[in-house]
Amino acid sequence: MEFVDGKILQIDDFVTLTLGIIVLFVGIKVTDRIEFLKKYNIPEPVTGGIVASLLGLLAYLAFDLEIEFSLYVRDILLIYFFTTIGINARFAQLLAGGNPLLIFLMLTLGYLAVQDTVGYAAAAAMGQPSGVGVLVGSASLAGGHGTAIAWAPTILDEQGVDNALEIGVAAATIGLVIASLLGGPIAKFLLSRYKLRSEVDGDLLVGIERDKQDATSITHLNLMGAILVIHIAMIFGYVLNIIIAELGLKLPLFVSCMMVAILMTNTVPTLFKNVAWPTGSKGLALISDFSLGLFIAMSLMGMQLWEVAGLAGPLFGILAAQVIVAVLFILFVVFPLMGRNYFAAVLSAGFAGFCLGATPTAIANMSAVTKSHGPAPTAFIIVPLVGAFFVDVANAFLIQFFLSL
Repeated sequence: MEFVDGKILQIDDFVTLTLGIIVLFVGIKVTDRIEFLKKYNIPEPVTGGIVASLLGLLAYLAFDLEIEFSLYVRDILLIYFFTTIGINARFAQLLAGGNPLLIFLMLTLGYLAVQDTVGYAAAAAMGQPSGVGVLVGSASLAGGHGTAIAWAPTILDEQGVDNALEIGVAAATIGLVIASLLGGPIAKFLLSRYKLRSEVDGDLLVGIERDKQDATSITHLNLMGAILVIHIAMIFGYVLNIIIAELGLKLPLFVSCMMVAILMTNTVPTLFKNVAWPTGSKGLALISDFSLGLFIAMSLMGMQLWEVAGLAGPLFGILAAQVIVAVLFILFVVFPLMGRNYFAAVLSAGFAGFCLGATPTAIANMSAVTKSHGPAPTAFIIVPLVGAFFVDVANAFLIQFFLSL
């Protein structure tokens, strides 16, 4: 740890990881003690992350101290998590979910256009450039921090939006929080309204059901075996990512690792029948849950809320419109078209996390629901596939289109 310019405390990787684990367990304890948070399936790492970010805001207001965390380990945890998703992805499940996957993809791509239309119209109504509407549209919400940061210089150059980067980052940050808090209540409403329950027997792909945690058996061998398989997939995924980059294509590392994991889990057990493979194991589910939870906790605890507060006005007005449209779209389009069943309710929670936050937020929302109400394995395959392979490409074309209007 070191101070920069006397008021910025930069925290290194080791301390950030340690604090992230503490924040995660604070979230677990707080969520367990507050009935409202449990009832509405608020993800535990979200609770801890928000508590930590509020303490960071207090330090800024009281002592003019800015705390900056190193997020290198957080990004590795994201790769860890998506590799576990790939290891759990059997082709049989993907084929069984073929139609839902296609429908969810079409809904997602359609909603990107809706999101940018809402942002564009709201910005125009407030007398703001179209670039502001795009920044508080799919660039920051469905796209997340990375897409917002990538497009901010273009919007600055083409439309002269001086604080484009700050607007994009603030919108992505607020969207992440709203997405984390919105998915659970939406699922709770749908489950209660239509009296839905899980239609699938078996264990969760991410985490362990709350009422089965004490009876769960995880040995050191299957846990270490799962870690070994994860790292083998990550090594080959890293090599694949380099090859893809040499071909002139840019792909996030977690996507190539997930692709390799999917290939491995659908070939190795068939070719080597004596190899113990971790697909569907409780050890892999535990690793998946922990890596996702720690990723979300570390993402939220690093929020600099004072910067968000300084961009009020049009930002919050456009975001309010985006949230209203998102809720209506989920309730009256996503849930009915995905089948009006338990699977559709879990996907609705995921869609809320996805369209306003990011793919990990979607998974966290769905995990919180399934821990309380039972598994929906196909949902955990569909959401990462749609989020990883299709959204970024479609988003780039849509952003460019709306900036040209």
